Amino acid sequence: MTDRDIALLTNPTAGRGRGARYRDVALDHLRAAGLTVRNLTARDAAESQDLAHQAVAEGVDALVVVGGDGMVHIAVQALAGTGVALGVVPAGTGNDVARYFDVPRKDPVAAAAVVVAGRTRTVDLARSGDRHFLTVLAAGFDAVVNERANNMTWPKGQMRYNLATLAELRTFEPIPYTLDLDGESLSLDAMLVAVGNGPSFGGGLRITEGALLDDGLLDVVIIKPMTKLGLVRTYPKLFKGTHVTHPQYEHHRVRTVTVAAPGIISYADGERFGALPLTVECAPGALTVLT
Repeated sequence: MTDRDIALLTNPTAGRGRGARYRDVALDHLRAAGLTVRNLTARDAAESQDLAHQAVAEGVDALVVVGGDGMVHIAVQALAGTGVALGVVPAGTGNDVARYFDVPRKDPVAAAAVVVAGRTRTVDLARSGDRHFLTVLAAGFDAVVNERANNMTWPKGQMRYNLATLAELRTFEPIPYTLDLDGESLSLDAMLVAVGNGPSFGGGLRITEGALLDDGLLDVVIIKPMTKLGLVRTYPKLFKGTHVTHPQYEHHRVRTVTVAAPGIISYADGERFGALPLTVECAPGALTVLT
């Protein structure tokens, strides 16, 4: 399967310049393996979106992104429901999508080899209106932190999120939510609500532990009110998924969920997604992935 037409779409600034370096390595490997590669580099998210849609419309066999989960998010908007495969050469900060599909995260040659091998898997997406996401929708304390971090110009990288977390923790109060879970209404206060198509976000935080990518369902996790100290203590457990035993943890599996709360901007795949209320449904088998 080497006579394939691949679009390689790069965010050159991903991972503090890793994107451009990893692209060059992956490009050489893909072409050496006999693939026809369209080398596409975008200046910003809007141009990335245009290039992704154009490549899919022109009939490429796969759209391979070099970057983080934000680049995957852009690609997914063009790929959903088309049958054109997504490939990933991870070069971002979190790289949760690469974790999902066991794509090597620090070796662009090994990641390119996954593309060359051509094995695919069909998975679900989550859909809200005409937008899709692959990982997790954050709609609570985590989204508030993301919003604050995005408005900070200093520092760069993970430390910005750490500082934003500390800043929000000082004043954060539980949020009043109204949820509709497959027609069942629920009103409660919570620290956060997360809607997972997959199990993790934010670089391996397994907030929706147990979520399966191909079960036709979304996993809705509610973290009910806890002390700020309790929140800080629970945070490390997210990396192992052991927070599921916490008494303030609640988990639902649904086909459709509506999440409403005042003043919350949700994030999905680490990208600004939209103000609540939002209705999210599972789109079974909507994405093909090279894995």
